[in-house]
Formats: sequence, C-alpha cells, structure tokens
Amino acid sequence: MTQPPADPTRGKEVADLDRSHVFHSWSAQAQISPLPVAGGEGSYFWDFDGNKYLDFSSQLVFTNIGHQHPKVISAIQEQAALYTTVAPQHANEARGRAAQRITERAGAHHNKVFFTNGGADGIENAIRLVRLHTNRHKVLSFYRSYHGNTGAAITSTGDPRRWPNEYSYGHVHFFGPYLYRSAFWSQNEEEECKRALEHLEQVIIFEGPNTVAAILIESVVGTAGVLVPPTGYLEGVRALCDKYGIKWIADEVMSGFGRTGKWFAYQHSSVEPDLIVFAKGVNSGYVPLGGVVISDEIAATFNDRVFPGGLTYSGHPLATAAAVATIDVMADEKMVENAAAIGENVIKPLLQELMAKHKVIGEVRGKGVFWALDLVTDRATRAPLAPYGASSPAMNELVAACKKLGLFPFNNYNRMHICPPCNVTEAEIREGFAILDQAFASIAHHYTGA
Repeated sequence: MTQPPADPTRGKEVADLDRSHVFHSWSAQAQISPLPVAGGEGSYFWDFDGNKYLDFSSQLVFTNIGHQHPKVISAIQEQAALYTTVAPQHANEARGRAAQRITERAGAHHNKVFFTNGGADGIENAIRLVRLHTNRHKVLSFYRSYHGNTGAAITSTGDPRRWPNEYSYGHVHFFGPYLYRSAFWSQNEEEECKRALEHLEQVIIFEGPNTVAAILIESVVGTAGVLVPPTGYLEGVRALCDKYGIKWIADEVMSGFGRTGKWFAYQHSSVEPDLIVFAKGVNSGYVPLGGVVISDEIAATFNDRVFPGGLTYSGHPLATAAAVATIDVMADEKMVENAAAIGENVIKPLLQELMAKHKVIGEVRGKGVFWALDLVTDRATRAPLAPYGASSPAMNELVAACKKLGLFPFNNYNRMHICPPCNVTEAEIREGFAILDQAFASIAHHYTGA
C-alpha cells in the first residue's frame, strides 16, 4: 500500500464526525482531540495531513504482525465470501482450526478453547471457570496490573482505573516483584523473588486458602510497567497454587503471541498455568477476538455439567479466520524468532545506550518487542517523572516531541513503552531510536538530580 496524498479536508470531516458522535473510552470527552488515522502498512500508519508515524505502540500493543498484512487481509476476505457469521452453538471450520492452532502452542494438557470477543471477557470467563471448578470465590491479583474493563476484570485490575469501578466481590490484591521500586527492600532479583513469594503466601494464609480460587497475573505485566518476573517467580507461584489447591490464570492478553519472543510469555518459565487468557496479538487485532485456553482438568469439570456462560459472537468466523492466518504467517515468517532476536540484539543495547546518554531514564527492562523505560527526575531518589495515576508537563512534552518527529509511542504515567510489531526490522528500530534520542534531549531540563 502506498501512502496516499494528504487530504486535510477529509481529515477534518473525520475529526468532526468523531467529535459529534463518538464517545471515547477512559476520557473526559471535551478534553480530547483524537488523531484521524487514514491508513497504515507494516510498522507505520499515517494521518490525513500527510504525517507518517513509526508505530512503537502497536496501537494498544496488539498489531503484532503490523498493519495490513496482505495474507491476513486475504483470509478475512475469503472467509467473508464463504460464510460471514454463525451462531456459537454450531461447529465452524475457522473456529475449530483457530482453536487447534492456539492449543498447539500451549501446554500438552491444554486442548480446549472458549472463545470470547476480547481480553476482558476472556478474564471474566476464566474467573467463572475456576470459581465453578474449585467451589471457591476469591481471586488474587497484582496491584500493578490491568485485566480489562468489565466487572470482575476491572476489579481484578490494580491500577487506578479500578477505583471508580469496584462492583465485583472476592478480589484481593498483592505486590508482585518489581526490583527497581521494590516493596520488599530487596537488593537483587533473587531477594525480590524470594520475598515476593513469601508475601504472596502470607496473603493466601491470611485470606484463607480454602477461599482462594485463583491467582490471576499477567505473565509479563503490561500497561503497569512491562515488569518481567525474576527467574523462579512463576515456578514459585505454581508451587503455591499446587500447595493450596489454587488455580493459576495466566493473563497473556498483551504479552502473548510473540510479544516477548515466545508464543506465550509464561513459556520463559518451566511451568504451566491452568488457564491462559489471550486476545490482541492472536490475530493482530484485525477482527476482535479473545479467549481462554482451558486445561484438561478444568475442561473435564464441564463434561456433564453445564458451563453457565456464552457470547453471541463467540469464535466469530471472520475473527477466527484472521487468527488462523495470523498464527500461520507468524510461524512461516518467523516473527516470534524475529521478536526475540531483535529484542536481545538490537533493542536492548540501544536502550542501554539511550539510558547512558539521558539521565531522565532510570531503568530499562523487557523482552522481545516489549520494553519499558522508567523515567525519573533524579536517579538517586528514583522520583518518577510523572506521579502514579497521572501525567506531567515533562511526559506531555516527551510524547509531543516523539509524535512531531514521526514516532508514535505508548506511555503510561512515568513510563514510555517500546512495543513495535514482532516483524519490525532493525532499520525501523534504529529509525525509532534516533527519534527517541532527540525527544529525550528536548526534556533534559526536567531532570533535577546530579
């Protein structure tokens, strides 16, 4: 696809239409000015004014194969011509093949998929499954987390979006490992891992093990900081679940399908969860789709017992056909391997160079094409560049500078996240980092430390 000529008049029409009729999420409606997007291809998208952006956000971290991959577009078109929709009670080839592709990339004891329309309803149904399976009600999750904006999912969430939405019951939060801002006064990853697991066990004990149905955690925490668990942490979670009869729900909505250089991020460990929730990268967001991969043990609970849940569009043919094509092109074009290699060999060293040059960067962390920069005003005190739950003039200036220079970032509070597509090229990464270098130089005056 070639970027078409600029058409500001059309852009204004799109913007005016949006402002007149569209109600946007997570926004005070009068205070936003959404960018009218005209199109995209690969790692880029563009607006109607002729501005082109290198997409280091993968939109909301879901275009894992980039924009407009021709093989996936073709698969959607072919499915639309064949059969556009079907009720969930019927069998459908696209749905069956998508479930097969997904389970083949999970553990040997994960052979069933319950399809949803996105990640949040995937979390809802995972919680429903474990509560019915265990006959327990409590769900434990990180304070630093995001699990979606539906009833149980938003109450499981730790970040401030939970605060005005706490209507579900039985949710308890705990601190996960985060060495840079340790809640446990740890000096190294080994201490952080050990103390975080001891803390989790104490929470289980004080909440009553026989009341806890599940531990729900993002395998790599996404929006809340790209927090990669230290070596041994997920193994420790698995051991605590087994000790107390608790089920482990792995939220892979953002971290799954190549984002960390593995099909699922938990696969950086040696253990398997009981349920795996996915969405986003399963079909690069081309058609809304999510779901839960279910262990054989939990699936067997419902062999002769009705599962009391369902969605009209569960496993929609267009969405699942897109998933089949996405997984196939990721495998054929070795995108997961590319994400792993480019993360280790290109992004990581470039981030280290950037941090050495700009003192406002306090820490860099991540895997694959999933990274975060923890931004500070003082490296000694680690004072954040923006407060928890809000932005700041410095962060606003940084994001504006990136966009002006042609880079679209993902930012949250005092962090900038680096999340390009899994098939991003080295040249595109280097282009993006040249822009980041200029953008960080423009906010150097906000650093107040030595």
